[in-house]
Amino acid sequence: MRTAAILPVKRFPLAKTRLGESVTEALRLDLARAMVGDVLSSLRDCPAVEVTIVVTCEQSVAAAARYLGATVVDDTREDGQSAAAELGIASALADEFERVVCVPGDCPALDPDELSGLLQGEGTEAGVTIVPDRHGRGTNGLVLAPPDAISPSFGPDSRARHEQLAQAAGKEWRIAQPSSLLLDIDTGEDLATLRKRLADERVLAPRTRAVLGLGSASGAPARTTRAA
Repeated sequence: MRTAAILPVKRFPLAKTRLGESVTEALRLDLARAMVGDVLSSLRDCPAVEVTIVVTCEQSVAAAARYLGATVVDDTREDGQSAAAELGIASALADEFERVVCVPGDCPALDPDELSGLLQGEGTEAGVTIVPDRHGRGTNGLVLAPPDAISPSFGPDSRARHEQLAQAAGKEWRIAQPSSLLLDIDTGEDLATLRKRLADERVLAPRTRAVLGLGSASGAPARTTRAA
């Protein structure tokens, strides 16, 4: 099944503002860039994803995305994650993709093999698959087959909204919990949890590791691509 990943990215000065309560402004910006770069690389390395569609008006991200072979859609209005995901879905439909997976740019521990396992698993070839955040209320991943099965509605308590939207549309839906997609970074508590996660040397996230001063994962040196 032809699958596109959709990655909305807002301008870095607007990203991760809640982290500003816990880290310096410089670290907040560096983290935002590093996490997006790690997610981009993981999507590129996922064998079940044919192309990544990056929706952004952040020019540094657009350049890095094109360098990594992604499609870039200009988010001229910046109306939020849901609106950006809709732009990505429109691009996927225009290119006749049969399925999309929407992911955020702040899940740097995303494992491409785990994501591939999710997309190749039973139940993701029709309907809606929701990956909640670690608290069980938000949505960190949304698999739609076809891409317009429902309209994405990210934000607080979005897991319940996506379930309701799928039911209203008469679509089958399921919950999946791949561990590397459950942790998104919004707060200082999330960042502390990420540091603990990155203590596991099997978790890559080379750019985020570098920004946090944690070094490279054992046996898996960071790639030297243009960082987002």
